[in-house]
Amino acid sequence: MSVEMIGKQISSMRKERGIKQEELANYVGISTQAVSKWENGGVPDIELLPKIADFFGVSIDSLFGRCITDYSDLESALTKKIAQTPAEKRFRLVFNYCWDIERALSGDISTDGGIEEYENNTSPNQQIHSSIMTNDGFTLMGIANLRQYFLIVPEPKNIESAYFDGTDYISFLKDFSDKDVFNTCIMLYKRENKVAFTSKLLVKNMKIESEKANYVITVLEKYGLLYQNQIEMDDEIKTVYYFNPTPTFIAFLIFAKEVIKKPGTYAYYVENRNIPYLK
Repeated sequence: MSVEMIGKQISSMRKERGIKQEELANYVGISTQAVSKWENGGVPDIELLPKIADFFGVSIDSLFGRCITDYSDLESALTKKIAQTPAEKRFRLVFNYCWDIERALSGDISTDGGIEEYENNTSPNQQIHSSIMTNDGFTLMGIANLRQYFLIVPEPKNIESAYFDGTDYISFLKDFSDKDVFNTCIMLYKRENKVAFTSKLLVKNMKIESEKANYVITVLEKYGLLYQNQIEMDDEIKTVYYFNPTPTFIAFLIFAKEVIKKPGTYAYYVENRNIPYLK
């Protein structure tokens, strides 16, 4: 790759990581206009190349587009890069890496088409998906703009143990098909979880009777979403509850919604699977 193509590499890496031109400029110590000039065909001064490479956590060779075939220390390099990234930017960086993984699994090894491109060219209420399905496993990904997530599922060694093994799915679905149970769960996920409450909170907020409130509490305790404690108040012992949220319920909402409303717009849809999912 020619020297003149360095700017294209910089642009591609910046967009894939969701980094603004100003951030790169401030790190290197040059103007935003200079970065823009590079990305439109200009060439950085040679003494800036090490600092640019350090910013992106890549080798100088990578800025020239040279293919590095020694991946023996790739995991260590990724770990170091993520750990050295400011905490508030780590999830964004990792999500961009997930997109790189998705593209690689699809067979696309180009450097174009970062997450930022989809975000900028997709309306706020539109969802873009991606899925790779093979006999070795599958991925599900939400790219932009409503729900961003990445799920990768290698094929289990034992389907029965992985998905069934005595798990009572029917009872779970019945419990959460109760609208008061479901809506209470949503209400509690929106509420500060460290604040204690009594069953009266459910009676007041959910407009249900005390008996139903106690039933809802029993169900949520069953799944570990609530735990109770005894406190002394006004010279008597009262039972209070604390909410114990887990991200698994949010994941349940994501994938339940996509079962109910099948995704329609895909960046990648690769279906190379010819065995049953639950074989």
